[in-house]
Amino acid sequence: MARLSRLVLPGCGHYVIQRGHDGRAVFADDEDRAVFVAALREAASAQQVVVHAYALPDDEVQLLVTPPTAEALSRMMQSLGRRYVGAYRLRHGGRGTLWDGRFRCALVEPGAWQLAALRLVDAAAPLSSAGHRLGGRDPLVTDPPEFWQLGNTPFEREAAYRRLLAEGVPPPQAATLRDAALGGWAAGDAGFVARLAEQTARPLRPRPRGRPPRERRAAGSDPGR
Repeated sequence: MARLSRLVLPGCGHYVIQRGHDGRAVFADDEDRAVFVAALREAASAQQVVVHAYALPDDEVQLLVTPPTAEALSRMMQSLGRRYVGAYRLRHGGRGTLWDGRFRCALVEPGAWQLAALRLVDAAAPLSSAGHRLGGRDPLVTDPPEFWQLGNTPFEREAAYRRLLAEGVPPPQAATLRDAALGGWAAGDAGFVARLAEQTARPLRPRPRGRPPRERRAAGSDPGR
């Protein structure tokens, strides 16, 4: 079965996951993470990709980004992967890639879905971009419109976002976002997916499993024939 082309739409948010090979750790410590963040900053700037959020758990990378072109996201991730693997091998030794194949991503509907993806990434690891929205300042991170709509002042936005992080993303929505990223699908409401379907012939959600239902017999046909 042919591999689906990656679903990327310029100017829209994308939830990105890059996993370690065979589930192995890709970060040994915070020094590795600092090297990765520096590489991300350089690669994103070179491709003009806007980074809204990042999280660096031990065994994967999670990002929420908006690329200016369909090619910019792939170029950023390729550059980032090569630079970080080189630095990691120089420090820790070993051979080969750290990554489990190519990166995965989901195109995320603006609004409630993008806010959910933002929260999901920020809460995914102790070292993440959450601090940027909770009183800190991270020059790598650009807040999406959904964050600005949480309040009229920095204090209101910070307080509202802190509450949202404490509440967590509802498990069904969190699972949908992650499954969409790993599968390369769109994450959003039915209307959003329907509008996207008018722009591409590529499947936007996984097809139902099992055999398709049989077509109903034509009205007036003899069921005994």
